[in-house]
Amino acid sequence: MARIESKVRDLVGSDSDMRAAVETVLERADDGEVEWADVRDELTSGQWGRLIEKGILVDGDEGFRLADVTATRAGLEDDDSSSGSSSVASSSSSSSTDTGDSSWSKYDKGAAVVTVGLFLGYSVAQVRNVIGGVMDVFLGPLAELLPFYAVVMVLALATGLYSTLLQANLMDMEKMSVYQERMKDIQKRQKKAREEGNDAELEKIQEEQMEAMGDQMGMFKEQFRPMVWIMFLTIPVFLWMYWAIGVGGANAQPHVTLEPLVLPMVGQVEWTTGVIGPMQAWIVWYFLCSMGFTQIIRKGLNIDMTPSAS
Repeated sequence: MARIESKVRDLVGSDSDMRAAVETVLERADDGEVEWADVRDELTSGQWGRLIEKGILVDGDEGFRLADVTATRAGLEDDDSSSGSSSVASSSSSSSTDTGDSSWSKYDKGAAVVTVGLFLGYSVAQVRNVIGGVMDVFLGPLAELLPFYAVVMVLALATGLYSTLLQANLMDMEKMSVYQERMKDIQKRQKKAREEGNDAELEKIQEEQMEAMGDQMGMFKEQFRPMVWIMFLTIPVFLWMYWAIGVGGANAQPHVTLEPLVLPMVGQVEWTTGVIGPMQAWIVWYFLCSMGFTQIIRKGLNIDMTPSAS
Protein backbone atom coordinates (compact mmCIF):
# COMPACT_ATOMS: atom_id res chain seq x y z
CA MET A 1 0.00 0.00 0.00
CA ALA A 2 1.98 2.93 -1.33
CA ARG A 3 -0.06 5.48 0.55
CA ILE A 4 0.85 4.00 3.95
CA GLU A 5 4.50 3.78 2.92
CA SER A 6 4.46 7.45 1.95
CA LYS A 7 2.80 8.45 5.21
CA VAL A 8 5.39 6.60 7.28
CA ARG A 9 8.19 8.16 5.26
CA ASP A 10 6.76 11.66 5.72
CA LEU A 11 6.13 11.11 9.41
CA VAL A 12 9.63 9.92 10.32
CA GLY A 13 11.16 12.50 7.98
CA SER A 14 9.44 15.40 9.77
CA ASP A 15 10.10 14.08 13.29
CA SER A 16 13.11 11.87 14.00
CA ASP A 17 11.55 10.61 17.25
CA MET A 18 8.72 9.04 15.28
CA ARG A 19 11.08 6.49 13.70
CA ALA A 20 11.66 4.88 17.09
CA ALA A 21 7.91 5.06 17.79
CA VAL A 22 7.01 3.26 14.56
CA GLU A 23 9.73 0.65 15.14
CA THR A 24 8.36 0.00 18.64
CA VAL A 25 4.84 -0.48 17.32
CA LEU A 26 6.09 -2.87 14.64
CA GLU A 27 8.07 -4.82 17.21
CA ARG A 28 5.22 -5.21 19.68
CA ALA A 29 2.37 -5.73 17.23
CA ASP A 30 0.98 -9.25 17.53
CA ASP A 31 -0.28 -10.32 14.09
CA GLY A 32 -0.57 -6.64 13.26
CA GLU A 33 -2.64 -5.89 16.40
CA VAL A 34 -1.35 -3.55 19.10
CA GLU A 35 -2.89 -1.77 22.08
CA TRP A 36 -1.85 1.44 23.85
CA ALA A 37 -1.01 -0.58 26.96
CA ASP A 38 1.58 -2.51 24.93
CA VAL A 39 3.61 0.56 23.97
CA ARG A 40 2.81 3.27 26.52
CA ASP A 41 6.20 2.79 28.22
CA GLU A 42 8.01 3.70 24.97
CA LEU A 43 5.62 6.12 23.17
CA THR A 44 4.08 9.39 24.25
CA SER A 45 0.32 9.77 23.83
CA GLY A 46 1.08 12.39 21.20
CA GLN A 47 3.07 9.91 19.10
CA TRP A 48 0.36 7.27 19.49
CA GLY A 49 -2.24 9.82 18.44
CA ARG A 50 -0.26 10.81 15.34
CA LEU A 51 -0.04 7.18 14.19
CA ILE A 52 -3.83 6.90 14.44
CA GLU A 53 -4.33 10.32 12.91
CA LYS A 54 -2.23 9.40 9.87
CA GLY A 55 -4.08 6.14 9.34
CA ILE A 56 -0.98 4.04 10.02
CA LEU A 57 -2.93 2.53 12.92
CA VAL A 58 -6.60 1.74 12.34
CA ASP A 59 -9.36 0.10 14.38
CA GLY A 60 -8.72 -3.58 15.06
CA ASP A 61 -10.64 -6.43 16.69
CA GLU A 62 -9.47 -5.67 20.22
CA GLY A 63 -7.45 -2.48 19.97
CA PHE A 64 -5.70 -1.07 16.94
CA ARG A 65 -3.87 -2.72 14.08
CA LEU A 66 -1.29 -1.64 11.53
CA ALA A 67 -3.07 -0.76 8.29
CA ASP A 68 -0.26 -2.42 6.32
CA VAL A 69 2.72 -3.99 8.09
CA THR A 70 4.77 -4.43 4.91
CA ALA A 71 4.21 -0.87 3.74
CA THR A 72 5.06 0.43 7.22
CA ARG A 73 8.40 -1.40 7.20
CA ALA A 74 9.06 -0.18 3.66
CA GLY A 75 8.41 3.40 4.75
CA LEU A 76 11.11 3.07 7.40
CA GLU A 77 13.60 1.48 5.02
CA ASP A 78 13.02 4.00 2.24
CA ASP A 79 13.09 7.01 4.55
CA ASP A 80 14.96 9.89 2.92
CA SER A 81 15.93 12.67 5.28
CA SER A 82 15.94 15.17 2.43
CA SER A 83 12.18 14.85 2.13
CA GLY A 84 11.71 16.13 5.65
CA SER A 85 11.06 19.72 4.73
CA SER A 86 8.32 18.91 2.25
CA SER A 87 6.62 16.45 4.58
CA VAL A 88 5.93 19.14 7.17
CA ALA A 89 3.83 21.02 4.68
CA SER A 90 1.94 17.93 3.61
CA SER A 91 1.31 16.57 7.10
CA SER A 92 -1.35 19.13 7.92
CA SER A 93 -3.50 18.35 4.90
CA SER A 94 -3.22 14.58 5.25
CA SER A 95 -3.93 14.89 8.98
CA SER A 96 -7.20 16.64 8.45
CA THR A 97 -8.23 14.21 5.74
CA ASP A 98 -7.46 11.05 7.72
CA THR A 99 -8.96 12.27 10.99
CA GLY A 100 -11.85 14.04 9.36
CA ASP A 101 -13.07 10.87 7.63
CA SER A 102 -13.64 9.39 11.09
CA SER A 103 -15.92 6.33 10.97
CA TRP A 104 -18.97 7.77 9.19
CA SER A 105 -20.55 5.43 6.65
CA LYS A 106 -22.90 6.19 3.78
CA TYR A 107 -25.77 5.16 6.06
CA ASP A 108 -24.70 7.71 8.69
CA LYS A 109 -24.62 10.41 6.04
CA GLY A 110 -27.99 9.34 4.67
CA ALA A 111 -29.51 9.44 8.18
CA ALA A 112 -28.10 12.95 8.63
CA VAL A 113 -29.80 14.15 5.42
CA VAL A 114 -33.16 12.60 6.42
CA THR A 115 -32.86 14.09 9.92
CA VAL A 116 -32.45 17.58 8.49
CA GLY A 117 -35.63 16.99 6.47
CA LEU A 118 -37.50 15.82 9.59
CA PHE A 119 -36.79 19.14 11.27
CA LEU A 120 -39.26 20.69 8.81
CA GLY A 121 -42.00 19.02 10.81
CA TYR A 122 -41.54 21.48 13.66
CA SER A 123 -42.49 24.44 11.47
CA VAL A 124 -44.54 22.95 8.61
CA ALA A 125 -47.94 21.66 9.74
CA GLN A 126 -48.42 19.43 6.68
CA VAL A 127 -45.17 17.55 7.36
CA ARG A 128 -46.03 17.27 11.05
CA ASN A 129 -49.50 15.90 10.28
CA VAL A 130 -48.16 13.30 7.86
CA ILE A 131 -45.47 12.05 10.27
CA GLY A 132 -47.90 12.21 13.20
CA GLY A 133 -50.46 10.15 11.31
CA VAL A 134 -47.90 7.50 10.33
CA MET A 135 -46.49 7.25 13.86
CA ASP A 136 -50.04 7.01 15.26
CA VAL A 137 -50.38 3.61 13.58
CA PHE A 138 -47.75 2.33 16.06
CA LEU A 139 -48.30 4.62 19.06
CA GLY A 140 -52.05 5.11 18.87
CA PRO A 141 -52.90 1.73 20.47
CA LEU A 142 -50.54 2.58 23.35
CA ALA A 143 -52.35 5.90 23.89
CA GLU A 144 -55.65 4.03 24.06
CA LEU A 145 -54.37 1.65 26.73
CA LEU A 146 -52.59 4.14 29.02
CA PRO A 147 -53.18 7.68 30.27
CA PHE A 148 -51.13 10.11 28.23
CA TYR A 149 -48.69 10.96 31.05
CA ALA A 150 -47.79 7.23 31.17
CA VAL A 151 -47.44 7.13 27.37
CA VAL A 152 -44.88 9.94 27.62
CA MET A 153 -43.05 7.97 30.32
CA VAL A 154 -42.88 4.90 28.07
CA LEU A 155 -41.58 6.99 25.17
CA ALA A 156 -38.99 8.62 27.45
CA LEU A 157 -37.85 5.17 28.60
CA ALA A 158 -37.59 3.91 25.01
CA THR A 159 -35.71 6.95 23.72
CA GLY A 160 -33.39 6.88 26.74
CA LEU A 161 -32.61 3.19 26.13
CA TYR A 162 -31.79 3.42 22.44
CA SER A 163 -29.96 6.73 22.90
CA THR A 164 -27.66 5.14 25.48
CA LEU A 165 -27.08 2.04 23.35
CA LEU A 166 -26.40 4.08 20.21
CA GLN A 167 -23.88 6.27 22.01
CA ALA A 168 -22.16 3.26 23.54
CA ASN A 169 -21.89 1.40 20.22
CA LEU A 170 -21.31 4.20 17.70
CA MET A 171 -18.96 6.44 19.64
CA ASP A 172 -15.37 5.15 19.69
CA MET A 173 -14.37 5.94 23.27
CA GLU A 174 -10.84 4.59 22.77
CA LYS A 175 -10.28 6.97 19.88
CA MET A 176 -11.81 9.85 21.89
CA SER A 177 -9.43 9.04 24.74
CA VAL A 178 -6.47 9.14 22.34
CA TYR A 179 -7.56 12.56 21.08
CA GLN A 180 -7.87 13.92 24.60
CA GLU A 181 -4.60 12.38 25.77
CA ARG A 182 -2.74 13.89 22.84
CA MET A 183 -4.06 17.38 23.59
CA LYS A 184 -3.16 17.02 27.27
CA ASP A 185 0.33 15.85 26.35
CA ILE A 186 0.83 18.84 24.03
CA GLN A 187 -0.35 21.29 26.68
CA LYS A 188 1.90 19.71 29.31
CA ARG A 189 4.99 19.87 27.06
CA GLN A 190 4.12 23.41 25.99
CA LYS A 191 3.90 24.58 29.61
CA LYS A 192 7.25 22.95 30.42
CA ALA A 193 8.93 24.50 27.37
CA ARG A 194 7.66 27.96 28.34
CA GLU A 195 8.94 27.58 31.87
CA GLU A 196 12.35 26.55 30.52
CA GLY A 197 12.36 29.27 27.85
CA ASN A 198 12.98 26.65 25.15
CA ASP A 199 11.91 28.57 22.02
CA ALA A 200 12.94 25.78 19.62
CA GLU A 201 10.77 23.25 21.46
CA LEU A 202 7.90 25.74 21.63
CA GLU A 203 8.03 26.22 17.88
CA LYS A 204 7.98 22.46 17.33
CA ILE A 205 5.00 22.07 19.71
CA GLN A 206 3.11 24.87 17.97
CA GLU A 207 3.51 23.04 14.65
CA GLU A 208 2.18 19.91 16.32
CA GLN A 209 -0.76 21.90 17.69
CA MET A 210 -1.64 23.07 14.20
CA GLU A 211 -1.46 19.49 13.00
CA ALA A 212 -3.68 18.39 15.89
CA MET A 213 -6.48 20.69 14.75
CA GLY A 214 -7.70 17.70 12.75
CA ASP A 215 -8.24 15.92 16.08
CA GLN A 216 -10.87 18.48 16.99
CA MET A 217 -12.82 17.69 13.83
CA GLY A 218 -12.39 13.97 14.50
CA MET A 219 -13.72 14.34 18.05
CA PHE A 220 -16.68 16.38 16.81
CA LYS A 221 -17.59 13.75 14.21
CA GLU A 222 -17.24 10.92 16.73
CA GLN A 223 -19.59 12.75 19.11
CA PHE A 224 -22.11 13.79 16.47
CA ARG A 225 -22.41 10.41 14.73
CA PRO A 226 -24.68 8.79 17.39
CA MET A 227 -26.61 12.07 17.73
CA VAL A 228 -27.65 11.80 14.06
CA TRP A 229 -29.25 8.40 14.67
CA ILE A 230 -30.78 9.49 17.98
CA MET A 231 -32.45 12.48 16.28
CA PHE A 232 -33.42 10.30 13.31
CA LEU A 233 -35.44 8.08 15.68
CA THR A 234 -36.55 10.69 18.22
CA ILE A 235 -37.83 13.52 16.02
CA PRO A 236 -40.74 11.40 14.66
CA VAL A 237 -41.68 10.57 18.29
CA PHE A 238 -41.65 14.27 19.18
CA LEU A 239 -43.70 15.14 16.10
CA TRP A 240 -46.26 12.51 17.09
CA MET A 241 -46.55 14.09 20.54
CA TYR A 242 -46.96 17.51 18.88
CA TRP A 243 -49.71 16.03 16.71
CA ALA A 244 -51.39 14.04 19.50
CA ILE A 245 -51.51 16.95 21.98
CA GLY A 246 -52.55 19.45 19.33
CA VAL A 247 -49.55 21.77 19.49
CA GLY A 248 -48.66 24.03 16.56
CA GLY A 249 -51.45 26.50 15.88
CA ALA A 250 -54.69 28.05 17.08
CA ASN A 251 -56.79 25.52 15.15
CA ALA A 252 -54.78 22.48 16.22
CA GLN A 253 -56.86 19.89 18.05
CA PRO A 254 -55.65 17.05 20.31
CA HIS A 255 -55.96 13.55 18.90
CA VAL A 256 -55.81 11.80 22.29
CA THR A 257 -57.67 12.12 25.59
CA LEU A 258 -55.76 14.53 27.81
CA GLU A 259 -56.17 14.79 31.57
CA PRO A 260 -54.52 17.71 33.41
CA LEU A 261 -50.86 16.99 34.20
CA VAL A 262 -49.43 17.26 37.72
CA LEU A 263 -45.78 18.40 37.74
CA PRO A 264 -43.41 18.50 40.74
CA MET A 265 -43.23 21.98 42.35
CA VAL A 266 -45.74 23.29 39.78
CA GLY A 267 -48.95 21.43 40.48
CA GLN A 268 -51.78 20.77 38.10
CA VAL A 269 -51.37 22.31 34.65
CA GLU A 270 -52.66 21.83 31.14
CA TRP A 271 -50.35 20.04 28.71
CA THR A 272 -49.73 23.13 26.56
CA THR A 273 -49.25 25.56 29.48
CA GLY A 274 -45.88 27.33 29.56
CA VAL A 275 -44.02 26.13 32.66
CA ILE A 276 -40.39 27.17 32.25
CA GLY A 277 -40.42 30.21 30.00
CA PRO A 278 -41.80 29.11 26.63
CA MET A 279 -41.32 25.40 27.46
CA GLN A 280 -44.71 23.77 27.70
CA ALA A 281 -45.68 21.27 30.37
CA TRP A 282 -45.51 18.21 28.11
CA ILE A 283 -41.91 18.96 27.09
CA VAL A 284 -40.87 19.49 30.72
CA TRP A 285 -42.54 16.20 31.70
CA TYR A 286 -40.82 14.33 28.87
CA PHE A 287 -37.35 15.68 29.76
CA LEU A 288 -37.80 14.95 33.47
CA CYS A 289 -38.72 11.34 32.63
CA SER A 290 -35.99 11.03 30.00
CA MET A 291 -33.20 12.30 32.27
CA GLY A 292 -34.25 10.02 35.11
CA PHE A 293 -34.61 6.89 32.98
CA THR A 294 -31.34 7.56 31.11
CA GLN A 295 -29.36 7.72 34.36
CA ILE A 296 -30.99 4.49 35.59
CA ILE A 297 -30.27 2.73 32.27
CA ARG A 298 -26.61 3.80 32.26
CA LYS A 299 -26.13 2.66 35.84
CA GLY A 300 -28.00 -0.59 35.22
CA LEU A 301 -26.03 -1.41 32.07
CA ASN A 302 -22.77 -0.02 33.53
CA ILE A 303 -22.24 2.26 30.54
CA ASP A 304 -19.84 5.17 31.02
CA MET A 305 -20.03 7.84 28.33
CA THR A 306 -16.95 9.72 29.57
CA PRO A 307 -13.75 9.02 27.60
CA SER A 308 -10.98 7.80 29.88
CA ALA A 309 -7.26 7.38 29.41
CA SER A 310 -6.02 3.91 28.55
